Amino acid sequence: MHRFILRKNVAKFSLYNISLKNLSFGVHTYAYELDRKFFEAIDGDEVRKGNVKVVVTVKRSSSTFEFGFDLKGVVQVPCTRCLDDMDQEVDTKSRLIVKFGKEYSEESDEIVVIPEEEGEINIAWFLYEFIALAIPIKHVHPAGECNRAVSSKLRKHRAVSSDEEEVDDEIVDEDELTGDEDTQSGDPRWDALKGLNFEDK
Repeated sequence: MHRFILRKNVAKFSLYNISLKNLSFGVHTYAYELDRKFFEAIDGDEVRKGNVKVVVTVKRSSSTFEFGFDLKGVVQVPCTRCLDDMDQEVDTKSRLIVKFGKEYSEESDEIVVIPEEEGEINIAWFLYEFIALAIPIKHVHPAGECNRAVSSKLRKHRAVSSDEEEVDDEIVDEDELTGDEDTQSGDPRWDALKGLNFEDK
């Protein structure tokens, strides 16, 4: 689900609407707790379960709204080694600049334009993205906690793959070694040429 698509389904995420049009100048603070229902409703690929506490600050200036996000908690993601669910700690901070314009657009990863007529922004998908981006590319269980059956199968598969690669390398090396040497030593004409004297007379 993309941010733009989420804007059309804000009913079930109305809790994450922040009205900006009548927001007074200065800093305003909002607090959220993202639980299992949030992750199931948003239906993202990376995270399906978790519990993350969020503090959002919004600072209004003359022409922009500066958002600050502080997210801390734990989410469940599949282990990249055994594919079983594992707990992944999340502790990240992000920033977003929001401006008014004629229609919704994203000028960059950190700058968003929203229609001034609407005057509000839904931050649900932004929160999910910040969490997903905070998860390491490789996330594995602590030593000894992976699914043993799956880990064993993976080790056997890797061992077989490794052996096949070594055999292929040996075959290539042998072919390379039996090239020019066999041609030169097995041809009697080559032996005859060796005995000729090519010195100028």
